[in-house]
Amino acid sequence: MPSCVLAYSGGLDTSVILGWLQDEGYEVHAVYVDLGQPCEDRQAILKKARDCGAKSSQIVDAQEELCRDFAFPVMQFQAKYEGWYLLGTSIARPLISKVCLQIARDLGAVAYAHGATGKGNDQCRFQLAAEALNPAVEVIAPWRIEKFRKLFPGRTEMIAYCDKNNIPVKASVSKPYSSDENCLHISYEAGKLEDLNVNGVELVEFGMTVSPRKAPDAVEEVTIAFEKGVPVSVNGKTLSPLEIVKTLNTIGGRNGIGQIDMVENRFVGMKSRGVYEAPGMTILYTGHRVIEQLTMDRDLMHLRDSLAPVVAEMVYYGFWYHAKMDALLAFNKEAQKNVTGEVKLALYKGNVMVAGRTSPNNLYDEGIATMEGGGSYNQTDAEGFLRIQGLPGRVQGRITPRPY
Repeated sequence: MPSCVLAYSGGLDTSVILGWLQDEGYEVHAVYVDLGQPCEDRQAILKKARDCGAKSSQIVDAQEELCRDFAFPVMQFQAKYEGWYLLGTSIARPLISKVCLQIARDLGAVAYAHGATGKGNDQCRFQLAAEALNPAVEVIAPWRIEKFRKLFPGRTEMIAYCDKNNIPVKASVSKPYSSDENCLHISYEAGKLEDLNVNGVELVEFGMTVSPRKAPDAVEEVTIAFEKGVPVSVNGKTLSPLEIVKTLNTIGGRNGIGQIDMVENRFVGMKSRGVYEAPGMTILYTGHRVIEQLTMDRDLMHLRDSLAPVVAEMVYYGFWYHAKMDALLAFNKEAQKNVTGEVKLALYKGNVMVAGRTSPNNLYDEGIATMEGGGSYNQTDAEGFLRIQGLPGRVQGRITPRPY
């Protein structure tokens, strides 16, 4: 009997898939990768998997690893997909695959199954990660299998299957939208959000943040320290990566920080509408950028910024375990070595403003930058600089005059 590791959430889809895999002749090992999903009783989820016939079930807490080794390197790149999305779901998927494949290796399992649909991005992230880590593994994506889709064309049939097989699930045939949560953010999509004329921010009941309209009428300040681009403390208290994210989620959440509504281009080719909230990571992105402005050389920053969309795209598509990503992360580790300092941010009704900044590696020189008289900058030097810079334009202008 071939064995299979299933990335298991305990929800409707993976509960049905667990039963279906057994019907297909697999011995199933359920793995719940804890990334900070909301769940009242994780032990109940494991018991449910075993009650449904899983050979084994286990929880792996990977929250700290998600923040430290996945989210923070992406943040250090200032990587945002299509300018807005902070990649909270995208960056979690390669970690889920890594954990499941580690367990599959230990158990001698030949297959890895997940519940991602054939229309979305997650199927790409799960499979590309799995094939990079273990090229020999069999990846089972039931939603891409016609036999499975014929059995379960919709939620009604899945709920009926659970009722027939005594699988306890809390599910409704009609939901206004779907959501996915981890310690970094919550994403909302589908259902009523597929109507672009619906105000997504008003429709969604946000789980991490209040509406900016309902945020306090007073500014709240927060101070974050960075060492070599890595956040290390909040308000003077040294914290672990996970503790930093959770602390800033709380602070940012009560001030309405980090809500966005966007239409994005999925890897599979279609456009989709998503609503996201990421209060802590939004604050970290801003604070990190402020320290970079003090400490990072101009040409290095511009080079890194030109690569940020490449990193965002690779994470979004699922190419985390890729030679190009290894090289990019190695480059940015070197680029971040002077990004050390402390930033004070003022939070007010969804806005993040700079209230102060300092760094031992500060490249800002007031004596050079001042617009007042004196200082160490000789303005006469600019004459020769601009004559040299303008030389190509002057030559081209004589040959091909431009109308004006």
